[in-house]
Amino acid sequence: MTVLGFDGYQTEDFFDEMFDADGKVRPEAKLLVDLIQSLPNGELLSRKSAIERAMYRLGVTFTVYGDERGTEKIFPFDIIPRMIHIREWATIERGLKQRIKALNMLVHDIYHEQNVVNDGVIPRSVLEMADSYRPQCHGLNPPHGIWCHIVGTDLIRGADGKVYVLEDNLRCPSGVSYVLQNRMLMKRSFPHVFDGSRVQPVVDYASRLYDTLAHLAPDGIADPTVAVLTPGIYNSAYYEHSFLAQQMGVELVEGRDLVVQDNFVYMRTTDGLQKVDVIYRRIDDDFLDPKAFREDSMLGVPGIMSAYRAGNVALANAPGGGVADDKVMYAFVPDVIRYYLNEEPILPNVPTYLCIKDDDRKYVLANLEKLVVKAANESGGYGMLMGPTSTAEQRAEFAKKIEAHPRNYIAQPVVSLSRVPTVIEQEGQAPRFEGRHVDLRPYILYGKDIWVMPGGLTRVALKKGSLVVNSSQGGGSKDTWVVATNGRGGA
Repeated sequence: MTVLGFDGYQTEDFFDEMFDADGKVRPEAKLLVDLIQSLPNGELLSRKSAIERAMYRLGVTFTVYGDERGTEKIFPFDIIPRMIHIREWATIERGLKQRIKALNMLVHDIYHEQNVVNDGVIPRSVLEMADSYRPQCHGLNPPHGIWCHIVGTDLIRGADGKVYVLEDNLRCPSGVSYVLQNRMLMKRSFPHVFDGSRVQPVVDYASRLYDTLAHLAPDGIADPTVAVLTPGIYNSAYYEHSFLAQQMGVELVEGRDLVVQDNFVYMRTTDGLQKVDVIYRRIDDDFLDPKAFREDSMLGVPGIMSAYRAGNVALANAPGGGVADDKVMYAFVPDVIRYYLNEEPILPNVPTYLCIKDDDRKYVLANLEKLVVKAANESGGYGMLMGPTSTAEQRAEFAKKIEAHPRNYIAQPVVSLSRVPTVIEQEGQAPRFEGRHVDLRPYILYGKDIWVMPGGLTRVALKKGSLVVNSSQGGGSKDTWVVATNGRGGA
């Protein structure tokens, strides 16, 4: 069997999360690297295989839409974690809390006075042309004024070592179930390193999520009935919906399980109708209520928006919040933070060109081979042009799209995402470590207070050289350790 060590590992010109530019182990990773180097032949691969078998047994899956070979796939996983020292994490946490607070104020303003538009911070055309803008939500007043209860904000680290916000996800951010399962399995595989590194826990996420949801219950309800609303088994994140419902001890329901009577929402049970007070909905706005949004929706609950407006049921996240994670609106978030909070952003955006602006559009069209172009309302790595690896035909196609619908496109410089050592196994070759690019999606809960999960979902581009980390595009995941060690097992 082959000894899997770090001899010959190359950081190249990228920021490596485990080794510095001189090839020295970063202090927070020392205990783990020492352990890996000391393992007997084949032991690390054996532990990796054990985790993968456990994932199969647990059914940790996702669905790739359009995959004709089958719907469900096991989420690829790599055993080498991404590690962040708690001192750096403290800054990231403060930046995320600042950002979510400002975004929540933005959504509330958009559906009420629209001061942010009237004062010229965001152009009215940018707002009104956003696909996720919901005029039906004007005048809504969600419980405690909170619109974005569960948020997943995507972060990247550039070659300069700085952390940037890549995008915000305020609608139905997915992936937290993989964080929790990854952690459970990794802790079993590396118990002594976990203790010595003082890895910050994430196991309380489900209880914190329940408390966040229960906080939204209509006044006077001390023990609310909470449910998770799923589109059904064919949704890409159905595993997560069922997992979170089970972890919280609440019901998992589909639209057909719910009915609205006298402006209250009820759940069909074997004992008759039971009133539901809080719904964690994993259904997009368009399909939530055919009476308010898409008339042809078969997934939602007719009349649920009326019950919500009346204050008889709480919805998380609040309908309409997606307007703040539109990729064009993203470019204005630093100004939004300054406008509402009178503070400088703690976490910077990636520089962004808006094709709706004449000068930006001209620059983008002249430099497509150097830029990443994104459709404003796409996700999962779809609707994207990676300029440096694109063909002339692809660039010509995107140029036509940009010219036809400039509001729908933004462009950003290619950021050399940081890398983490990853186990590479190829037939006929000895296993080895190679750097693979990663991003990070921390999860933020906004209830009585704003809480940030220490760590989050590190997504890894398993294809060599790829910067696209989405699972739908061949990416996988790593556990994320926020550690309080000094490299010797102490604080």
